[in-house]
Amino acid sequence: MRVNNKTIRVTTDEAAIVSHAGAALLAGLADKTGLTRALDSELGGLQKRARTHTPGAVLRNLAVTLADGGDCLSDLGALREAQALLGKVASDATAYRMISATGAGKLDDLRRARAMARAQSWNQGARPDRIVLDIDATLVTSHSDKEEAKGNWKGGYGFHPLLCYLDQTDEALAGILRPGNAGANTAEDHISLMGMALDQLPPKDQDREILVRCDSAGATKDFLDYLHERDIRFSVGFQIDHRVREAIAGLGDDDWVCAVDEGGQIRPGAQVAQLDVALEGWPKTSRLICRRERAHPGAQLTLADVGGYRHRVLLTDGSGDIATLELEHRLHAHVEDRIREAKSVGLSNLPFQKLADNKVWLELVLMAQDLLAWSRLMLLDGALKTAEPKTLRYRLFHQAGRIVKSGRRVTLKLASSWPWADALVTAFARLRALPVPAD
Repeated sequence: MRVNNKTIRVTTDEAAIVSHAGAALLAGLADKTGLTRALDSELGGLQKRARTHTPGAVLRNLAVTLADGGDCLSDLGALREAQALLGKVASDATAYRMISATGAGKLDDLRRARAMARAQSWNQGARPDRIVLDIDATLVTSHSDKEEAKGNWKGGYGFHPLLCYLDQTDEALAGILRPGNAGANTAEDHISLMGMALDQLPPKDQDREILVRCDSAGATKDFLDYLHERDIRFSVGFQIDHRVREAIAGLGDDDWVCAVDEGGQIRPGAQVAQLDVALEGWPKTSRLICRRERAHPGAQLTLADVGGYRHRVLLTDGSGDIATLELEHRLHAHVEDRIREAKSVGLSNLPFQKLADNKVWLELVLMAQDLLAWSRLMLLDGALKTAEPKTLRYRLFHQAGRIVKSGRRVTLKLASSWPWADALVTAFARLRALPVPAD
């Protein structure tokens, strides 16, 4: 055939070529963090007899498939083409049986395995300096009548999962799969999610200072009382009602101070002030902070946006400088990047009819995000440390290589002309240097 006036000859040979060679990096990381072994340990009871495919290997490969760009069970086939690196990969039928068996009462065991691997990864260098947990919900469209799929407030149909992420490391701690009509500010769901997220933290880290951030959906007295009783700090959005509007209107120019950005520099056109509003029923240490910012041209203002300013209010129990506290809360927006990432690793398509199976799928999505987060933290450099999954797939995971076998040694040869070949080689070297998890 001819491409760009060049004749290209297409043939086949017997060389062992794999097209997703970099995906072995994620599978190896799952092994080195003890995730595969923990899954086998916690879910080993699912095996009634000796089998080729253990629970750990099957669920690990499913998570790697999602991180690698798959969004349905049959995409596991992409890993079967790399069996020379990954070993035998289960059939779709075997993988589905494992998902179904896990969903039938083993979900807590799967979560426990994830927590065990997280403790190992933190000991290997992924432990954050701070623990800031971000909670947010998102809508997932269902294109068929799946169990518990419901209409949502936007006129769509599907699910309304609630998710929690660790901001410092981008790890996915917990998620609850809820019907599309689930309330945004249901305290019971937030409390349940927070309990699951705290269980994901290593025991010795659960006594550290923890900050929980959420939008106004988290501003319920029951949820904040739950956090306050456990000595967990909070910063949540707050609805602007008539009392808050009156407090804003009563502020003078001297009450406002300049807002700051992440670098500590003054944020042009933005100011913050503390509001004097009675907060009966809320935790005693609560305080309201308002940010005002000039609305951009053409913005549609609300009743609370007076004088050409946009106003946002937060409720926090933090002490100290209000500009710093407001910045701290504003960084909650990072969670939107994590949810976008979740939808790029399988959350956009909950593939099963049964709710229990889709709950397992959600856990696999969170597991895939953890593998991506740990790879960025422990194996990658430069721009790759903050790269989106799509970028990592193009530059690393989908890189083709040639398998060369000599005796018991398997060598993966990469094209030296590929711009990121050295980065992948370095990542594999760092993976090999990680300590093997203790029994």
